[in-house]
Amino acid sequence: MKIKRAEKYGFCSGVRVADIKVRRFAQSGGKAAILGQVVHNERVVADLEKLGVRTVQRMEEATEPVIVFSAHGVPPSFHQKARELGLEILDTTCKFVYDIHKEAKRALEAGMHLVFIGERRHREVIGYTHDLDPACYHVIQSLEEARAVDWRQFPAIKILYQTTLNAEDFEEVVRYIESQNPNTHRADTICYATKENQDAARKLAQDPEVDLVLVIGGKNSANTRHLFEICQRFKPTYLIQGAENLRPEWFDNVRCVGITAGASTPDYVVAEVEDAIRQLTEAAAVR
Repeated sequence: MKIKRAEKYGFCSGVRVADIKVRRFAQSGGKAAILGQVVHNERVVADLEKLGVRTVQRMEEATEPVIVFSAHGVPPSFHQKARELGLEILDTTCKFVYDIHKEAKRALEAGMHLVFIGERRHREVIGYTHDLDPACYHVIQSLEEARAVDWRQFPAIKILYQTTLNAEDFEEVVRYIESQNPNTHRADTICYATKENQDAARKLAQDPEVDLVLVIGGKNSANTRHLFEICQRFKPTYLIQGAENLRPEWFDNVRCVGITAGASTPDYVVAEVEDAIRQLTEAAAVR
């Protein structure tokens, strides 16, 4: 069995920095609670819990002196709320996410209407929109939703993408908005790591030598799901969280397996999957 990894995969710089910050804090004896998953990977969350850093869904649930804000970012008002609760902050927000907060603020100050292309329940998007007047923005996920809005009513529009999206999937949506309001401006807010991982996944799935693709990542990870959607267009593809999800029958008559991983997936999980594939296929060969 031959295994090919995508040229780019796994931890992006923002997630890597967030993971390192929290691990170093915990290993130095610090006590903290994470507001939501620090990254969208269940294995990372479990590992951090073993270090004594648990996950909470509301800041009021934290009994520790420090609250961790995840790589996805939080609404600006959450910083003040943490202080009011007497909590210190360990902020691991990705710099690209902060860039979008700044871009959105500048656009609003310039009198523009904001359009966030993304998933309205995703924590990154909630971070952008929670503190805003609903009249000043839309969150759009489909062409149907875009067509339901009269975009001509706004003097100017700024379009911002959730960083983990495959921008190509929403090109038709954005072009429709632009066709309705010529004073529409796009912000380049897809992070470079997301673009590189998506391009590498597409190349891997189109490789004629690859028979099957495995996408490794958390079940709540949007960018992992987008990698899966890209790969399944070209090859049989399975989305797994780790080696425990592998099934022997997937590898029947398969000579080469392609592997990619979401931006929240640690390298050691990828290595574990590769080892498990070799064990499964070697066992099958013996039989």
